[in-house]
Amino acid sequence: MTTTSRWRALTHHHLFWPVAVLIALLLVNVPFTPGFFSIDMTDGHLYGSLVSIVLFGSPLILVAVGMTLVIATGGIDLSVGAVVAITGALTCSYISDQTDQNTLSAVFLAMGIGLVAAVVCGLWNGFLVARMGIQPIIATLIIMVAGRGVAQLITDGQIITVNSEPYKLIGGGYWLTLPFSVFVVTAVVAVTVALTRRTALGLLVESVGGNAEASRLVGIRSTRIKIMVYMFCALCAGIAGLMISSNTSAADGNNAGLWIELDAILAVVIGGTSLAGGRFSIGGTVVGALVIQTLTTTIYTIGVPTQTNLVFKAAVVIVVCLLQSPKFRAKVFGAKGPEGPRRDAAPVEPAPAADAAPKMEVSR
Repeated sequence: MTTTSRWRALTHHHLFWPVAVLIALLLVNVPFTPGFFSIDMTDGHLYGSLVSIVLFGSPLILVAVGMTLVIATGGIDLSVGAVVAITGALTCSYISDQTDQNTLSAVFLAMGIGLVAAVVCGLWNGFLVARMGIQPIIATLIIMVAGRGVAQLITDGQIITVNSEPYKLIGGGYWLTLPFSVFVVTAVVAVTVALTRRTALGLLVESVGGNAEASRLVGIRSTRIKIMVYMFCALCAGIAGLMISSNTSAADGNNAGLWIELDAILAVVIGGTSLAGGRFSIGGTVVGALVIQTLTTTIYTIGVPTQTNLVFKAAVVIVVCLLQSPKFRAKVFGAKGPEGPRRDAAPVEPAPAADAAPKMEVSR
């Protein structure tokens, strides 16, 4: 294999452009933040810009991983932001009512209550989509709107603060010199990859997203698959809600997880998963989430005005999506798209017309 063919194969890999953009965004920060890549050890904890990106990007990675499986089935989940708020509100509300907020049993029970509520929200979404046949964008929009109000009812419209060291560990604590949230995210991603790539579950999810009717005809229970992925997506959002409220030691029903569903969808798309459903990439989603979080860090580092940061983010996302498009690369860079004809292919003779009379051979 020649160097040109190797480079062409590398650039056609679905992770090439997301990783390239991630590296470019990291390098942009160097002139504005001296020692951007340096990592220091303080009080037994690792600190640095790279550590902060992973720390603050952990909730987004979790939500995006759950969103990946939902999108792989041809659906969408707009309710994850509200689920984040509900989980944090229930957990912090229960902890704040305890006489001793550092009691492990109370903290575990509070987290259990929050995660059960999240799974129930996912079950409701899956029921509306799979059983009732409601369009996913409409079905999940219900909890997106109502769930935010439910979170504010739980907190009485106030910001509930807690002072619990065990709960603080989840989103803001450290373990083995690293943020504890890194271990949580690694565990969730590893379990997801194991279940979707080491078992038939991933193939079933892709088949439902590729052609739900054909999957049903061959005996795949697409209804159960869809309900399951919506429940898993809500569970991931619930864990993210625990991280966010733990990191701030407070539950804000109005702002917690606000617009995280849009960042999660962007992370999934940047990672190479099609919104039409079918094949998906968990690794690509993780890279996409890191791109979004690095972009957010870069915006604040280079001093982009607050009122224009969303426009700046949208522009970068558009560039990434265009670079991933084979048609765009073919038109701009002259790259050969996957659907283009091979130059070394032999010419194909046109097939005879359907109404052409067959030739008859006369024997002599």
